[in-house]
Amino acid sequence: MKKLMSVLLLILLLAAGGYLFFRNARKPAAVQFPVEAILALDTTPVGISTIISDLNVPWEIAWGPDGQIWFTEQSGTISKVDPQTGVRKLLLTIPDVYRQRTLGLLGMAVSDNKLLPYVFVDYTHLNKDSSIVSRLVRYTYTADTLKDPLVLLELPGNTGHNGSRVAISPDGKIILSTGDAANGENAPDTASINGKTLRLNFDGSIPADNPYPGSPVWSRGHRNIQGLVYSSAGHLFASEHGDATDDEINYIQKKAFYGWPRVEGFADRADEKAYADSFPFTAPLKAWTPTIAPAGVDYYASSRIPEWQNSILMGTLKAASLRVLHLNAAQDAVTAEDIYFSGHFGRIRDICVSPAGDVYIATSNRDWNPGKGFPLPHDDRIIRLSALDQHAVTAPGIPVLKALPAAKPAASRGAAVYKNYCEACHKPDGKGVPGSFPALDQNTLVNGSVAPLISTIVNGRKGAAAGEQMPAFGFLPDEDLAAVTSYIRSSWNNHTDSVPVSGVLQARKKMTGNVLNEKK
Repeated sequence: MKKLMSVLLLILLLAAGGYLFFRNARKPAAVQFPVEAILALDTTPVGISTIISDLNVPWEIAWGPDGQIWFTEQSGTISKVDPQTGVRKLLLTIPDVYRQRTLGLLGMAVSDNKLLPYVFVDYTHLNKDSSIVSRLVRYTYTADTLKDPLVLLELPGNTGHNGSRVAISPDGKIILSTGDAANGENAPDTASINGKTLRLNFDGSIPADNPYPGSPVWSRGHRNIQGLVYSSAGHLFASEHGDATDDEINYIQKKAFYGWPRVEGFADRADEKAYADSFPFTAPLKAWTPTIAPAGVDYYASSRIPEWQNSILMGTLKAASLRVLHLNAAQDAVTAEDIYFSGHFGRIRDICVSPAGDVYIATSNRDWNPGKGFPLPHDDRIIRLSALDQHAVTAPGIPVLKALPAAKPAASRGAAVYKNYCEACHKPDGKGVPGSFPALDQNTLVNGSVAPLISTIVNGRKGAAAGEQMPAFGFLPDEDLAAVTSYIRSSWNNHTDSVPVSGVLQARKKMTGNVLNEKK
């Protein structure tokens, strides 16, 4: 009997060993992704590695409850990638997604509640009548798929300004940012759900404690929010695109009004001050002019990279950089800003932080408006930034990145104004973006009489062909308007006379006279 028991025990041990062997054999081994470069902070070297490449504009990256990075691609797919192996798993392709310019599969939030295994995504859809809508859809996730789609909300969309970031609040609500759908008057209007942050229950119903009974509206007066994140104190922050000026980072609070379209930034113009006296608004924590096109944000709480602890990490598109916005102890003010990677990786669309304190950034160089020199081979990528041993900075053959030197001043005032306000759309070579932003090189309006050109620059262009709306630059001083007009009329293959300040004054006077005549 004793011998029989020994044999049975041996069989059980062998079976258990075989099970563990085959289970481990099925699990891919961790990969040592090569460190491509090192970012040298004050005391911490940060290794830079590519986790996955050749993506199609990853718009949202989120740390999943399974320890993997979940991501959307603008073309309509949802996938996850194992950050230890680089193995990708495609979870879903959504055929209803309408992809054009800034439209497509955009924001996503993944619930870490095991009892509520949901993924919330927002995407644009083209109806049969050619109208555009944004849809917030809930899916149920399993280990390897998403199923049971449920449309929670559908709202008007447009060829731009669709917002579409999604977050889950500490109290278990869905927060959705909506753009103004290219109509600024939507933003302050409580009857419209465009230009807002919205708050919903997981089933799409309206929480009883929302500020406007029966409405999902949580805050209003937003132009086009591109990033949402909660800090460790439970504060909600949003990055937002301005128009010609004043990109913003805002601390989002219940029932607060953020000013758009009457106020941009800090109400520092006379018309803005007059409006704010009658209609109080919540000012941003920080604003950027010239604009930088802020995108995705995440909160960094870890001591793994101590230089970034208690900060908002923000990617930018136009400025093609990673911004570290340091917060005060109360997490209600930005105390300092650090800028990294300017132009190095191209456009940075989104950011996520792992529980271990690693930072992941997603590039956006295969989208509709890539910067000069992009996309690079194997764009787009998800890149890991991870603290290394102090001795890593001496590793042979690995480039060390530091703060970039200050940009060289532009050769002229006109070139500087063009770079700050025009170059992102019309490009350094004046060729524009086909189908979106017209070329200035050999442009009839540019090379024609001065008055119509000045009028377009001052007043902008609204209601034009899709994608060709232009902000108004009437806030620029006459000297800057004269300089930039002269610059574009004499650059590339344009060889037209320059415009003196007196020419701008005459054009402005003529515009004012036309307005007065129209009112008579």
